[in-house]
Amino acid sequence: MERAVPLAVPLGQAEVFQALQRLHMTIFSQSVSPCGKFLAAGNNYGQIAIFSLSAALSSEAKEESKKPVVTFQAHDGPVYSMISTDRHLLSAGDGEVKAWLWVEVLKKGCKELWHRQPPYRTSLEVPEINALLLVPKENSLILAGGDCQLHTMDLETGTFTRALRGHTDYIHCLALRERSPEVLSGGEDGAVRLWDLRVAKEVQTIEVYKHEECSRPHNGRWIGCLATDSDWMVCGGGPALTLWHLRSSTPTTIFPMRAPQKHVTFYQDLVLTAAGNSCRVDVFTNLGYRAFSLSF
Repeated sequence: MERAVPLAVPLGQAEVFQALQRLHMTIFSQSVSPCGKFLAAGNNYGQIAIFSLSAALSSEAKEESKKPVVTFQAHDGPVYSMISTDRHLLSAGDGEVKAWLWVEVLKKGCKELWHRQPPYRTSLEVPEINALLLVPKENSLILAGGDCQLHTMDLETGTFTRALRGHTDYIHCLALRERSPEVLSGGEDGAVRLWDLRVAKEVQTIEVYKHEECSRPHNGRWIGCLATDSDWMVCGGGPALTLWHLRSSTPTTIFPMRAPQKHVTFYQDLVLTAAGNSCRVDVFTNLGYRAFSLSF
């Protein structure tokens, strides 16, 4: 695991060090500000960069407009996941979630508001938190990752209220069925599990890799991304990116994409995917054209 390590380097070597760091950079997470004008991106060095989307999208935008307006050290290790509330930017790394006030971040006052750690089984256990999910009706946050559990945190009190267990390997992704208090989780064990938050129980399991039309054994069984829209779900990873009808647990559409997917979302009647291992964030103003790239 790569970590940000402060090094004392001669002035002449600073640029070389920065270039090497950028070369090996991976952007794990992104989140848009509540106003929609800024984008936060978190990398494998524990840094969060804030980009001005409004400036970068302006007709008068210059190259400088595509650079961060502020970059700060948020975690000791990678920033695996981020999400925004009306006021806060929440970021997660190895075993902890932190909160930052958006208004202060934009003023370049990057001081954490609070941090929380789920109740892990031992004090030596520091699993990564791969996914964050807001549940507005409960005013809660769900965290999931390397300990194979879904932890629910009350956002008002900061206390952890329940842990959902069922996955046999670490969890990569979460999605909320907004019309019902249900959450989907996908993990390394190759299963998508549906949880009813009213009774805190697993109510449905889809082992995607066991369906021949979805299976890609050479890529593995892991589920790296999922999204849901009412009775429909799209998921992918080792198995092919597939649209499922949840009520019947039936795959209906297999998308012809060779590489494993790490991000997926519904947008109206479209399915959009994005992934990348570099220091750049590609910006698309329509589905067929990359307008420009933001860069750390």
